[in-house]
Amino acid sequence: MRYLHTMLRVRNLDAALDFYCNKLGLKETRRRVDEKGRYTLVFLVAPGDEKLVAESKTMGRPGLEVELTYNWDGDEDYGEARYFGHLAYEVDDIYATCERLMKAGVTINRPPRDGVMAFVRSPDKHSIELLQAGAPKPPQEPWKSMPNTGHW
Repeated sequence: MRYLHTMLRVRNLDAALDFYCNKLGLKETRRRVDEKGRYTLVFLVAPGDEKLVAESKTMGRPGLEVELTYNWDGDEDYGEARYFGHLAYEVDDIYATCERLMKAGVTINRPPRDGVMAFVRSPDKHSIELLQAGAPKPPQEPWKSMPNTGHW
């Protein structure tokens, strides 16, 4: 068994792609538009994982992707969608990443007070965990005294 992808339903494909690609930094690897089924699937990969995704194709289906599913006629409220858990990505600099996301209007639900971990929320209320690569960064302001916002 091997990991392939995590599917997330989105209500607004443009807003979701803005968050995942423009703000979080993921890259679109492929897209499937199904006119008959009236849905679009968009597959995304984390920067630096493109080679791993390409290698995974040699074993069959591509892996290490996030699949965004947009149902064209869907007006269903998916709610908090917390039952799926969260996506997790390792980042080179937790503070710089959170600062960049915050400046882009993304809510930091759990700030990186410990220099290791933060949680942010997508426009569709999916939790995204960010983990510092390597050793923890020393706690620093404004993060170490920033309160949680909402839940993750």
